[in-house]
Amino acid sequence: MSQRRPEQVAEPQQNSKRVPGRLRRAYDFSLLFLTFFLVCFGLIMIYSTSSYNAVKFYGDATFFLRKQMIFAVFGMVVMVVVSKIDYRYITHPLPVIKIRPVTVLYLLCLVLQVVVLFVGEEIKGAKRWIEIPGIGSFQPSELTKICIVLLTAYLASRAPKALNKFSGFVGVLLRVAPLIVLVVIENLSTAIVLSGIVFVICFVTSKKKGYFFVVIGLGIAAVASVFLFGDAFRMERIDAWLNVETHPKGYQTLQGLYAISSGGILGKGLGNSVQKLGFIPESHNDMIFSVICEELGLVGAIAILLLFLLLLWRLFVIAVNAPDLYGSLIAVGVLTHIAVQVIINVAVVTNTMPSTGIPLPFISYGGSSLVALLFEMGIALGVSNQIEYRE
Repeated sequence: MSQRRPEQVAEPQQNSKRVPGRLRRAYDFSLLFLTFFLVCFGLIMIYSTSSYNAVKFYGDATFFLRKQMIFAVFGMVVMVVVSKIDYRYITHPLPVIKIRPVTVLYLLCLVLQVVVLFVGEEIKGAKRWIEIPGIGSFQPSELTKICIVLLTAYLASRAPKALNKFSGFVGVLLRVAPLIVLVVIENLSTAIVLSGIVFVICFVTSKKKGYFFVVIGLGIAAVASVFLFGDAFRMERIDAWLNVETHPKGYQTLQGLYAISSGGILGKGLGNSVQKLGFIPESHNDMIFSVICEELGLVGAIAILLLFLLLLWRLFVIAVNAPDLYGSLIAVGVLTHIAVQVIINVAVVTNTMPSTGIPLPFISYGGSSLVALLFEMGIALGVSNQIEYRE
């Protein structure tokens, strides 16, 4: 009797028909937790940095904390609600008026940016805020950041091949330019952030990157011309940057550097900052990072920057896995917005670049900025909520 070779022996069949796994949505809880942690840390630091001035001027140590907490709770609710809405509705025409929501947002931002130039509340020589009775000051440029992310992502995703040529980039730029021009009149730093968002979204979309080096050169020339041929106020900031120890306008930056250096490796301890006691004007705003360095030291500063890197990484993961190009570019836009603001804020505090009014995302005091950022995070989470995978 002939023996069968081992390879001829039939294997017992098990589960010959594969049952596909159930589809699940990849809602990014890591991004949600990181955002929540940064907001809570921001509230702690706002209380630490503002309590002295709050008692001095308002008789209540929690004055600024309570105001920021209201915006934080409202913003978190908005973030969660927005994250449950399909982001693709932003580009679908509305039922009756047949206009896309992104177009409505664009027109609203145009109106608000014009209104703020005429009836805006002037603070420190700039009209950037609209006073809303019972609520407080609202900064239209924060809403414009959301609009620029959504609009640029939509324009780029609608005709991605056009961006392989310089003319395609110019076409996108001309559509968003009215908003950027209106912002730059009173707020150059925010206009730089908006331009950075447009540039990165278009750069990521295009398969040909060569002409972007020309765009970078033109952008640097444009910013330099604003400083060189603009008003004396901006040239004064350059002088203060170069002569921070002797220039009268370099006082705030100099005090911030004192705070950073005195914090050392481990810091003086939470709440033990000296520079926040009237030396750094409004230390709970744009200069809050210097107090973080003083109280928590180099270790605390690096830890916060690492948290921002983790948050940017999660946005990158969403961008890579998004179900369509539009969702991917929205995540890229949100990532760019946060990254540029963190870089500029830290650079200003450390005197690496001239002073400018850019808050540290999620941490600096400011209701408009916080709500706008949380709205953007809600959209990014909404993109992650449309990513499907099999169990």
